[in-house]
Amino acid sequence: MDEALVRSLTPSVLTVLVRRGADFAAAEDAVQDALVEALRVWPDRPPRDAKGWLVTAAWRKFLDANRADTARRRREDRVEEEPAPGPAPVVDDTLQLYFLCAHPSLSPSSAVALTLRAVGGLTTRQIARAYLVPEATMAQRISRAKRTVSGVRFERPGDVATVLRVLYLVFNEGYSGDVDLAAEAIRLTRQLAARVDHPEVAGLLALMLLHHARRAARTAPDGSLVPLAQQDRGRWDTRLIAEGVTVLQAALARDRLGEFQAQAAVAALHADAPTAEETDWVQIVEWYDELARLTDSPVVRLNRAVALGEADGPRAGLAALAGLDASLPRYTAVAAYLHERDGDPATAARLYAEAARKAPDLAERDHLTRQAARLNTGSRTDQR
Repeated sequence: MDEALVRSLTPSVLTVLVRRGADFAAAEDAVQDALVEALRVWPDRPPRDAKGWLVTAAWRKFLDANRADTARRRREDRVEEEPAPGPAPVVDDTLQLYFLCAHPSLSPSSAVALTLRAVGGLTTRQIARAYLVPEATMAQRISRAKRTVSGVRFERPGDVATVLRVLYLVFNEGYSGDVDLAAEAIRLTRQLAARVDHPEVAGLLALMLLHHARRAARTAPDGSLVPLAQQDRGRWDTRLIAEGVTVLQAALARDRLGEFQAQAAVAALHADAPTAEETDWVQIVEWYDELARLTDSPVVRLNRAVALGEADGPRAGLAALAGLDASLPRYTAVAAYLHERDGDPATAARLYAEAARKAPDLAERDHLTRQAARLNTGSRTDQR
């Protein structure tokens, strides 16, 4: 396949889809999916009209995605804005779709990516960001997963661990991303908890409830981010916190610790502190130690560096940070925060500005930019 030809055709195909009524982001996703399909088909069956083939394939991809998105939104419309406590009274087919997409013929990472795209309603770009990989890489992964299951009979559902991972990522995207999926993820996790007696299912539900309880306080009226330490704790939902803690305690009592239970324990310690200054950072560090043992995740170690900086001082946090990859998302923002706490505002301001340029969304970029401006303004004032 002539890749130069494909690259030259991409803008015009995108324009056709937009003129037909597709919004730009959806059109981009559809064209990308069509290009992946072309990579698979064209070497054996090159089309006579390359542009026409791409337009037809991309438009079909757009229509399929639009239908899936419409169905998902109908499901979301049936969910109240805040999830009700207690077991879910009715189980629809959505959770079953999650299990079917998490097919045993797929690797766990491919199953998660496919489910997020086909059922969760996330874009390829959002999924790639969650996995810390390039968008093109994720598009190919999803395409391969589709091909793998295209001729498979869906008689053997996937395992609970894969479904939990999908629900966790859907919740995270709903909690901080472009599409509000948090309540839907909680609803489905409640259903899963009613069907599956497993401490990690309860751990994930507790984690979601504890994070969701803080949601109203996470942004100011102008839409700007409010860091955890500065949030108005009077706006936290005590009903959800109480439910989350109860669910977590029951899970921990079974003595089968897993990743989601440990994350929920960290969230519970934050929720339990009357003020930011009264947070039990020593215990939080201990839970991050458990998480690091369970997952060996660099993101966990990054969060542990922050907690260690609070428990033992910023120098300890910076020492822990030095052993991590500087390309990690939010590494630079953490370094800026720890340098500021260590009394080095000039370095902190520079790092905040650098972190703002790397920020994944506008709200975070604005927050980091304001942090840099605050320190720069203070530095100029001190020099007068």
